[in-house]
Amino acid sequence: MRAVAEDRTAEDRRAKLARLRADGVDPYPHSFPGVQPIAEVHAAHDDLEAGAETDARYRVAGRLSARRGHGKAAFLDLVDRSGRIQLHAREDVIGAEAFERLTSLDLGDLIGVDGAAFKSRRGELSLRVEDFTLLAKSLRAPPDKFHGLEDVETRYRHRELDLIANDETRELFIMRSRVIAAIRRFLDERGFLEVETPVLQPLYGGALARPFTTHHNALDRDLFLRIATELYLKRLIVGGLERVYELGKDFRNEGVSQKHNPEFTMLEWYEAYADYEDAARLLEELVSEVAAQVGYEGDLDLTAPWRRVTLREAIREVTGVDILERRGDRDALHVAAAGRGFELDPDESWPKMVDSLLSKHVEPTLEKPTFVKDYPVELSPFAKAHRSEPGLVERWECFARGIEIANSFTELNDPDEQRARFEDQLRQTAAGDEETQPFDEDFL
Repeated sequence: MRAVAEDRTAEDRRAKLARLRADGVDPYPHSFPGVQPIAEVHAAHDDLEAGAETDARYRVAGRLSARRGHGKAAFLDLVDRSGRIQLHAREDVIGAEAFERLTSLDLGDLIGVDGAAFKSRRGELSLRVEDFTLLAKSLRAPPDKFHGLEDVETRYRHRELDLIANDETRELFIMRSRVIAAIRRFLDERGFLEVETPVLQPLYGGALARPFTTHHNALDRDLFLRIATELYLKRLIVGGLERVYELGKDFRNEGVSQKHNPEFTMLEWYEAYADYEDAARLLEELVSEVAAQVGYEGDLDLTAPWRRVTLREAIREVTGVDILERRGDRDALHVAAAGRGFELDPDESWPKMVDSLLSKHVEPTLEKPTFVKDYPVELSPFAKAHRSEPGLVERWECFARGIEIANSFTELNDPDEQRARFEDQLRQTAAGDEETQPFDEDFL
């Protein structure tokens, strides 16, 4: 029955489209200049009393989301990206023909309106319609605003419908844009230079992940979509650009979950003469300042300093297992974890077992912003050796609400040590590990 109803709706809308064209109305005009955001209308008349009229005139445009008729008067709701406003149309103001055309429009149609602001007797800011223009005739009914668009698959595959039906999605898009702008301001003000590095790379690197592979026809060679911007940003540091950052897309040929997506946006910054503690302090400052700029009102306390705990301590607190007592011995680590009720894949390497303990059992417990630091060297092939803890590296991962939000380390700047780490990665690749770093002689 629903499919039949939708077909009839589409037929009705196409019939209206044909009548508009027959009447000489262009249902898809080229432009409608001078539009003001609906939010500006509201901001200008916040203090207007109920029932008050004004001479202030505005030109707004958006999508019809509701319609209520009362004889020779009608109320309509118009929505743009900044908000909603009620329209009040009267036949004696715009004329019988225009009134009939306005009230016969369908929900989802895009219109432009000129009118004067007033407050209804119920105290709702409205525009009294003096003229209107059809900007785009919608040939399909929008999702039901009352019930919203609830199917997750449809929401993700058809963001345009999600945006129409769910105000919170639109707010999320706007907030994301504000957050990205605030991040750029923060780094720019501290002397960081925004750069762009290659997306197509002859060698992938900078993370432990499987890449997407593509083929360049003109060069007749395989290339990889970048999994991280790290190695190219480090080249810029070597070249004398002492503070750089990139905010862009990376790609990893892995599973899809709430924590991972094959295509995602990542911020990476690099600073010469700084270590992992400097990076931690900068992250604390960045997050707290950006949150303040965008009006964060959540219950998560972002005040610095955040908690710091070693990886060894973090795993031991949750599982009771001391990973360094069983360093490199995957069988012993597997037995120790199983004895405390934490199952690990016995075929995994020791580093992967440690990572599993962290990701599956420790991360979900990290609600407040927390730096988990000082990792075994096996887990971090590009991090510098710890200055006081043999066998560890100066690396941290930061977690909040049970998910990783950042990762950093004191950069390995000894080329001989880096070569040895690359060679170790080659041995792991030969042993069947698909998530290793390829040997990058050019980077060395």
